[in-house]
Amino acid sequence: MYTIKNLNDATYEQFIEMTGSIFEHSPWIAEQAERLKPFRSLSHLHQEMVKIVENSSFEQKLALIKAHPNLGDRAAMTADSVQEQQGAGLQNLTPVEYKQFISMNQQYMVKFGFPFILAVRGKNKEQVYEVMKERIHHAKEIEFETALSEIYKIALLRLEEKITNITVL
Repeated sequence: MYTIKNLNDATYEQFIEMTGSIFEHSPWIAEQAERLKPFRSLSHLHQEMVKIVENSSFEQKLALIKAHPNLGDRAAMTADSVQEQQGAGLQNLTPVEYKQFISMNQQYMVKFGFPFILAVRGKNKEQVYEVMKERIHHAKEIEFETALSEIYKIALLRLEEKITNITVL
């Protein structure tokens, strides 16, 4: 586990190594955040990373969303995604559940053009599926913003796993 001081004292390469995976397959966020050092706290780092995404182009935001795996899919994904999905039971779906998730993911992708994203930590597979069934009825603009909001939650959870929340004065 790292401290904010470790991050603030890190070289560019070290900083990217420590934080480059916070946003799924999107080290560009950490690369831009590194220039904003020093950070006062984990919360400050997270806020700055979120601002980077918020100030990015629509295309960059869409690429960030598309960098996430489909929930319940058995495709290759980052270690963080594997761990998060395992915690929700999504890596142990029955054949019937797997077909349901794949079908819902396909419907979602057809409607919105990007994968369904949900911060699954603390949820079980039934809860995840219910949220999928509810959100499939949203408008594309709402779902785009919801996906980004969920990505920010995922990023905060990942930061909390990697960095102790010791405030720097």
